[in-house]
Amino acid sequence: MFGVNKGGAIAWMAKNSVAANLLMSILIIGGLLVGPMIKQEVFPDFDLDIVRVSVPYPGASPAEVEQSVILAVEEAVRGLDGVDKVTSTSGEGNGLVVVELIRGTEANKALQDIKSAVDRITSFPEEAERPTVSLLAARREVITVVVYGDGDEHVMRSLVEQVRDDLLANPEITYVELSGVRDYEISIEVPQEVLRTYGLTLGDVAREVRKTAIELPGGGIKTNRGEILLRTMERRDLGIEFKDIPIVSGRDGSEVRLGDIATIVDGFADTDVATYFNGKRAALVKVYRVGDQTPIKLAAEVKKYVANLNKRLPAGLAAETWRDWSEIYYDRINLLLRNAGLGLILVLIVLGTFLEIRLAFWVTMGIPVSIIGAALLMPAFDVSFNMISLFAFILTLGIVVDDAIVVGENIYEMRKRHDNYLDAAIEGAKNVAVPVTFSVLTNIAAFFPLFFVPGVMGKLFGIMPAIIVPVFTISLIESLFVLPAHLGHQKKKSSFFLFAILNWLTEHVEMALEWFIKNLYRPVQRFCLSFRYATVAAGIAVLAIIVGLVGSGRIEFRFMPKVEGDQSMASIELAYGVPVENTQQVTQHILQCAQKILDDYGDGHSRGILAQVGVPPMQGGPGRPAGLSQDGGHMASVMVYFVPIDKRPFTAVEFTNKWRKCVGQIPGLELLTFKYNIGPSAGSPIDVQLIHQDVPTLEKAAEELGRKLEKYNGIRDIDDGFSLGKPQLNFKLKPAARALGLRAEDLGRQVRNSFYGAEALRQQRGRNELKVMVRLPENERRSEFYLEELLIRTPQGGELPLFEAASIERGRAYTEIKRDDGRRVLNVTADIIEGAGSSQKILADLTSTVLPELMKKYRGLTWSFEGEQRDQRKSFQALGFGFLFVLIVIYAMLAIPFGSYVQPIVIMVSIPFGIVGAVLGHAIMGYELSMISTMGIVALAGVVVNDSLVLIDAANQFHREGKVPFEAISSAGQRRFRPILLTSLTTFFGLMPMIFETSVQARFLVPMAISLGYGILFATVITLLLVPSFYLIVEDLRAALTFVGILDEEQTHD
Repeated sequence: MFGVNKGGAIAWMAKNSVAANLLMSILIIGGLLVGPMIKQEVFPDFDLDIVRVSVPYPGASPAEVEQSVILAVEEAVRGLDGVDKVTSTSGEGNGLVVVELIRGTEANKALQDIKSAVDRITSFPEEAERPTVSLLAARREVITVVVYGDGDEHVMRSLVEQVRDDLLANPEITYVELSGVRDYEISIEVPQEVLRTYGLTLGDVAREVRKTAIELPGGGIKTNRGEILLRTMERRDLGIEFKDIPIVSGRDGSEVRLGDIATIVDGFADTDVATYFNGKRAALVKVYRVGDQTPIKLAAEVKKYVANLNKRLPAGLAAETWRDWSEIYYDRINLLLRNAGLGLILVLIVLGTFLEIRLAFWVTMGIPVSIIGAALLMPAFDVSFNMISLFAFILTLGIVVDDAIVVGENIYEMRKRHDNYLDAAIEGAKNVAVPVTFSVLTNIAAFFPLFFVPGVMGKLFGIMPAIIVPVFTISLIESLFVLPAHLGHQKKKSSFFLFAILNWLTEHVEMALEWFIKNLYRPVQRFCLSFRYATVAAGIAVLAIIVGLVGSGRIEFRFMPKVEGDQSMASIELAYGVPVENTQQVTQHILQCAQKILDDYGDGHSRGILAQVGVPPMQGGPGRPAGLSQDGGHMASVMVYFVPIDKRPFTAVEFTNKWRKCVGQIPGLELLTFKYNIGPSAGSPIDVQLIHQDVPTLEKAAEELGRKLEKYNGIRDIDDGFSLGKPQLNFKLKPAARALGLRAEDLGRQVRNSFYGAEALRQQRGRNELKVMVRLPENERRSEFYLEELLIRTPQGGELPLFEAASIERGRAYTEIKRDDGRRVLNVTADIIEGAGSSQKILADLTSTVLPELMKKYRGLTWSFEGEQRDQRKSFQALGFGFLFVLIVIYAMLAIPFGSYVQPIVIMVSIPFGIVGAVLGHAIMGYELSMISTMGIVALAGVVVNDSLVLIDAANQFHREGKVPFEAISSAGQRRFRPILLTSLTTFFGLMPMIFETSVQARFLVPMAISLGYGILFATVITLLLVPSFYLIVEDLRAALTFVGILDEEQTHD
């Protein structure tokens, strides 16, 4: 089948070593030149297939937002092309619709379609602000500057703005963002008595301000001397500038100005946002990477600026850098490069032990040539140097040399038959060119399922094939067109003393290997072949046991491995609407616990403690984008930022567990969660979405499910998905008020203007948006007494108290209303304690007992698993489809060169048995199975067939030489024992530094390396013992079919 051809490209390149060296030089020099210009980042830069539609509706309750905003947006976008799922959250003063796109949809086109559909909506309330439609992207935060000290809020805000301006003045920095500060706002406060004195309403005052404080272009006058521009210049930016605005003008020419009737406060928006660093008021400036900027260089510029800034700041004020992602990038890059270098050395040692040292060197040279050459193609695939792409290079370390090993080992064997090394190189390379080519193609095909993984995981790991395909392609070119030239022009013996010693060692290793093959492997192999049916049955039994252990949950499975970071964070949520002082007290208690634990460990282990009140928890790393982040004084978060793990005596997990224990149970707390991991996140491991149109029914069902979850062992951080909303007063106009000409709009607007405020202006002040609000003074907005005494003006100018104009009904607003594809939902979530609980068993019990009982109790209730389970379900479906596609492609690639329909199946028998090695490897290393492990198992499919391919190819050659099938497959196993052993060992040893890496930050990538490394080891045993047994069983079947006349002699090898 694979005959030797004297001519061709392989022979020409082998004879012309100059051409081979030039090709190698182009790959190496080109890669080294292009490499430094490739973009560097921690995680790959990508857009999410999610469009976010945000519609602010200031002062509105969640129910109003749902009715007036959300329903209209959902209806507008649901039927558009490319839309997969529509979810929404109606919160206080804001509505958010998240549109998930079908994978493969052109995101920018979908964004424009959604934006056009939203712009066509004409039913939004007048008070609703312009919708914001945006395509979500993974943020590229590199480092944060914290400015803190004894100054008040005005001082901190002005200082942090100066920091922002200074950073943007640096040509190396493009984009920064303020965080942890309140927005600017000018509040014009007019007492009710003053309004009555002058016969005004707050709306009247707002209109006068709006009409007066303007800057309006008036065109121009074209004169003989040129054009003169006309402009009305009455713009006001500072609070003090609004005082001279005339509000009331008398007939005698007297004026009542705004400063005469109102208190003008040039301050901040009326929210509870506050940030503290090490106990002092603070503000944050986040610095992001843009374009080709590198994290390390960007962080260095920021650190340099902060060092200079601290020299200029007055006493009592200071600045620090916070959450430096470049450190993580630097540490992980060094980690990966160290493992890559160690793996390369181990591969060289393995090859040098079994092959002649010069041959081993040139075989190993295929690794750097392929990897450096692949860097030359990275810009064409739009791939950067990041955690995932570097890990992809490490994965190829041991695999990429497989083809060179088969070629080199065959040339080594041919040297024993030829006196001329060049003839041996040409014949050896051509002899295995076809199986090597198809083995590389199967390797490439095996990684293609990673393209099909949906969501964030697909965006991250989808770049791996873009690295692996060029590496494998270049390795094939190098092994067939460069390696034979180097091996064909070597001298037969080297007089160098060190080479002589190494060759003597290699000869003795070869003798020992031949003894092992003859005296150990051959008897075991022939025994298995003689009892081939029992051998196959035993293999299938082992496979069934492993699959059963995984399927039953006895071997734990976690969708995403937790990656420990240099931080620990507590997120706090009290009852909705509680005074912010209560939140601050709880935050203080949690801060004290964190400080106490740090003090117990000694000084120098923390880089600061950051607390934020009134804003959602800080996020870290790329992950699932949050829904609507509700601000409010009932929320807070505390984050402790540690020094690197090699400089502290504890892990983030240990600190977090002690912190959780110290905090204990806090009365009145709705939710308290702790988080120490960074990196991609798919949500909670337990996330049950309950669906019902009636919100009270949903809340009862969610509360009951939350109580039932408490009974399971190993569960913590249970959130039943709802909390009591703020108390709400509902007004309905009385008939008497209607008789006076008062309309519901008049009533609602006057109440809104009094307590929320009437917006007079919205304009830019420098880089910041500034709102000018007109409202009652704060002391008249802090008591229900003033509400009842509020006077409502009628169209005729009369007045009547609010309680006479409207009936008042007490109720309670929703905290938020969530919808999923047009249905109201609540999500009950919980976390699993590592080592104490099994999400698989808990979910199985929920499915079989708890949830069916809830459905019987609450008619019309339905449920689904969301969060991590939803991502897991979609990912497995995509991987399953991709894996099936790969199996078909591998079968086709094997059937073509072998010219057989049956032999590819024999070769592919090793694929499922690779799973056994992967699972056992996880058990040995103490790792849980995860989605990353599954990706490794899928990629293993192409790698494990390579050894079987070479084995069956050799068996066919021996069979054509006249040997019976038993002797042919037995001889093939002995002949191919060394290349099969070498390819397996180099793959394992290339990955071994990564597999045995103890760094907690490597846990995210290690499972894939374990699947490949241990899977290939176990598959080697299968290849050498089980595949030959299958081969003979197929031959037995052919013989039987031939005997009964179903097949004729010519068909027996098809």
